Order: sequence, then C-alpha cells, then structure tokens
Amino acid sequence: MSDQSARRSVAIFDLGGVLLEWNPRHLYRKLFPGDETAMEDFLATVCTVEWNEEQDAGRTFADATEALMPQHADKRALIEAWSTRFGEMVPGAIGGTVALLAELKGRGMPIYAISNWSAETFPPLAQRFEFLSWFRDIVISGHERVIKPDPRIFHALLARNGISPESAVFIDDDPRNAAAATALGIHGIHFRDPGELRRDLAAVGIL
Repeated sequence: MSDQSARRSVAIFDLGGVLLEWNPRHLYRKLFPGDETAMEDFLATVCTVEWNEEQDAGRTFADATEALMPQHADKRALIEAWSTRFGEMVPGAIGGTVALLAELKGRGMPIYAISNWSAETFPPLAQRFEFLSWFRDIVISGHERVIKPDPRIFHALLARNGISPESAVFIDDDPRNAAAATALGIHGIHFRDPGELRRDLAAVGIL
C-alpha cells in the first residue's frame, strides 16, 4: 500500500496559516496608515521574516529589540509593537479548518499541533482561542528552541507522545515543512484551503 493510500490515524496541525490567520500587516497597516510602501519597507528591512524566526527559535523579544537598536533606534516603538500588540496580527481563526478539527475531535481522532511560534506570544492566543485546548499536545518552537523544518521539532512531538511517524499526517501551509515531515515517514500535506484539506485527509483515511 502506497503512502498516499495508506490509512493514517493521527492528525498533526500547524497553527499559523492553517488554523489561525496571522500576518504582521494586520497590525502595521494601523501603524503606517495609508502608506503601504513604508510598511512594506519596514517589514523587509527592520522586522524581517528572519528576525522574527529568531523569536520562534527561542530569542526573547527584549533581546530581539535590542539587536535592532544599533541601526534602527528611531523605530523602537514600531519594533516593540511586534510583541506588545502581537494579538492584532491574528484577527481570527480560519473557520473551515477549525470545523475540520472539530470533526476530527468529535470522532475521537488524536490531534496534535507543531507550530513555529514565540514562547512569549503564544500563551495569550491559547487563552483567546478555545479550540487550541482540543489538542492532546502542542509543540511550540519557542519552547523547544528549534523551528520547522528542522526534524528535531517533529521528533520532539513523536517521542513525547509515543507516535509512530507512519501513523500520522502533518498539515502545514509551508511546503518545506510538509516535505520535512514526509522525509520522516509522516504523511505531509501542504495546506492551501479547507476544501482541499478535506479531500487530502479523506485520501489517507483520516476523514
């Protein structure tokens, strides 16, 4: 039986981009009102993807802010807003995926999560979104000090919960992370939208 048709019995979800809407532009459009160019320049040269990944990997926001001060001291308030107003980057949940998650939960399917997220900004979200309490375990990169697609973060979840890779699917909006899961024997699914995810899960016996 091929991996594509093999029946899987454990579902592991990414959070941002799969279950939670997340984009710093939701916040920074308020801080750069009417100036998309300035906002995009700030996100490309100051609070960059790479800078944020360091917090996902365990760096504190205090250290992250200070790291930018030699070049961007004039932007301290904008930089600090990343952590102090982080919740505004997450306007809501992706309802179609949450509905799928609820369906799996209702069937008694073991559900887990692995997310690249700061250890500082995740706890308020866990309180804000009730469905995050449905998971049997959530591995947050900021706690593990390692980010996807590093295989160690997948091994952390598998080992902690006694899950065999061959029993699991992993859903992520970043194809690199889905591919990393597949390389470990997990069935990686590149998330695009809830409808396609439903079909992908049905194909491996999850739904």
